[in-house]
Amino acid sequence: MSDTPPSSSVHDKPHHLEHRKRLRTRFMKDMGAHMEDYELLEFLLCQTIPRRDVKPLAKALISEFGGFGAVIAADPARLAAVNGLGDASIAGLKLVQQASLRLLKQDIEGAHVLSSWDAVLDYCRAAMGREKIEQFRLLFLDNRNRLIADEVQQRGTVNHTPVYPREVVKRALELGASALIMVHNHPSGDPTPSGDDIAMTIQVRDVLSKVDIRLHDHLIIAKSDFRSMKSDGYF
Repeated sequence: MSDTPPSSSVHDKPHHLEHRKRLRTRFMKDMGAHMEDYELLEFLLCQTIPRRDVKPLAKALISEFGGFGAVIAADPARLAAVNGLGDASIAGLKLVQQASLRLLKQDIEGAHVLSSWDAVLDYCRAAMGREKIEQFRLLFLDNRNRLIADEVQQRGTVNHTPVYPREVVKRALELGASALIMVHNHPSGDPTPSGDDIAMTIQVRDVLSKVDIRLHDHLIIAKSDFRSMKSDGYF
């Protein structure tokens, strides 16, 4: 499946084929490590837009969203609003995002999570840091602090996510978890916990303690920063 090119693109096919061949050759030299963001994006778009000069589209996307990572992490509805970007290309971009997330998640699966803290942060920031609405994620751990499950329990608004302690405890018991880490994002870019964040965290911690489940931390993720409520002494 590919995005339908304009009819005039047929006349340009030989030129584009040669240009794409050069892009592929450059990419294969070092797997794209030294390519500019727009060039990497252009090469990716070539896979879903077969007969069109996609360099202008790649540059327009970089300008609109701010970088390669921001483009693949962008909301599909915002991508669909970009002229020249169809369903096939959006699917290709989101495929790259999902592959990146799974690669990062693999670093914490089966590992002692508290000894792999940088990997946990990298995964959470990639999964949530650019989200435009708040979401509440739970990382469930076994008695050796290995990851059992990673679940988004709630999605909210731009500045609020409803959290229900009973639901957190219920799911932890269903999974046989011995501990968990709460994670939520602040789309504002400021990871400083609010008064509601602090009160909710203490409430969840206290409810969990009654069934002998430990709350290791509550991470607040922003686009370029984060806070550990445990390390900052909030609970």
